[in-house]
Amino acid sequence: MTEVTRAEVELAGRPHAAGDGLVKDGYDPRLTNSDLAPLKQQHWKSYNFFAFWMSDVHSVGGYVTAGSLFALGLAAWQVLIALVVGIVVVYLLCNLVARPSQVTGVPYPVVSRVSFGVLGANVPAVIRGLIAVAWYGIQTYLASNALVLLALKVDLGLAPYADVDQHGFLGLSTLGWAAFGVMWVLQALVFWRGMEAIRRFIDFCGPAVYVVMFALAAYLVTEAGGFSNVSLNLGSVEHTGIGAIGVMLSAIALVVSYFSGPMLNYGDFARYGRTMGAVKKGNFLGLPVNFLVFAVLCVVTASATVPVYGELITDPVETVYRLDGITVAVLGCLTFIIATIGINIVANFVSPAFDFSHVAPQKISWRAGGMIAAVGSVLITPWNLYSSPETIHYTLDTLGAFIGPLYGVLIADYYLVKKQLIHVDDLFTMDPEGAYHYTNGWNPVAVGVTAFAALVGIAVVVFAGATAASFTWFIGAVLAFGLYLALKNSIPTKAAVR
Repeated sequence: MTEVTRAEVELAGRPHAAGDGLVKDGYDPRLTNSDLAPLKQQHWKSYNFFAFWMSDVHSVGGYVTAGSLFALGLAAWQVLIALVVGIVVVYLLCNLVARPSQVTGVPYPVVSRVSFGVLGANVPAVIRGLIAVAWYGIQTYLASNALVLLALKVDLGLAPYADVDQHGFLGLSTLGWAAFGVMWVLQALVFWRGMEAIRRFIDFCGPAVYVVMFALAAYLVTEAGGFSNVSLNLGSVEHTGIGAIGVMLSAIALVVSYFSGPMLNYGDFARYGRTMGAVKKGNFLGLPVNFLVFAVLCVVTASATVPVYGELITDPVETVYRLDGITVAVLGCLTFIIATIGINIVANFVSPAFDFSHVAPQKISWRAGGMIAAVGSVLITPWNLYSSPETIHYTLDTLGAFIGPLYGVLIADYYLVKKQLIHVDDLFTMDPEGAYHYTNGWNPVAVGVTAFAALVGIAVVVFAGATAASFTWFIGAVLAFGLYLALKNSIPTKAAVR
């Protein structure tokens, strides 16, 4: 691997929001800006990655997705097992995708040049960027619901404006639009201050929501009369014994699909890690350890709503809304809002910022890329993508169909074809002799395999039924992984680096 000199001149006038990357004189401007170039310093410690995952996990979206698993007809303990097994899979896969970015100090779309070519990497960049736009809108909408309920808690006179049939358009009420707009602006303000501000923000968000979640769980269990009255066999249980295994596997797949976006572009954050050991330690604390606690809290809290309120409530904002006292509701809702801002920025603002900047480095800065995502998140009307458990699963399955193949190609190429060797300088050159120029800057094998595997995944979602559709991420990843290795001898790689 070519050693990156850490004392090169930066491109004049470029913002350093994404990490103060340094650009060599020989780097092609069509492929480079200071946001995409190798970092000057890598200073994130294991706690920063731990906090990243806490912010990623502790959100309204994470809670709602976990709660939606009850709709599969599983008992609470079965949901807990599915959540934990799924997150262990995510942990292992994240470690794999983190290494190339940590070693080189470059974000995910630049690492993708190794597999797709210096120009072909725009394919995974645009796909991941568009998916992040969808998730950004979904998370913003879910957090805005907390603002709506908070407003109603304070003034019930606003109720007509929360009814889309009375006052609303495009499927969202007037009050909903106002809340969505507030969330949109708050997140943009945090993002605009840069990566260090984002790091400090997520260091706070994850622990903060734990305080509220523990308090909420304790309150509900107490109101239920103790753990003895909190049943792990809810009335909706339909699958028991061996018959539940297939459904639990489907639930595990849904967990992986939920995290598939940040998992794919985890290199955008791993690039800041001091060492790969720090990244792995942070991942372990933030995923298996942290998620186990989060999963238990989700299961206990959701289960306790049955004896307390007479029905299963899987939305934490709705649960907080039903608590007595405006002060308690305000504190609870604000905490969930803060937590969701945290995940949205780290998972769905930073990623498209790099991805869209990658398409035109000299025209789209990191900040501009993020704002493109923010505007797009409104246009997709995200409230229609997460309106019910069935819609949630369909959305996750569809996104997984596109993300899985990108992951499969990256891992197959980096670990088994390139043997973990990256020529860093060649990531930023259009020289036909460059290692990643392939055919006019494109690797046709990587692009073709990705397209084919994604089409198979979409076909599964449309025609194969809900159970099979849950596995679209795995189907796409495994299919792309296998096809890429089978066709590796057809890759137009330079003889010097073959």
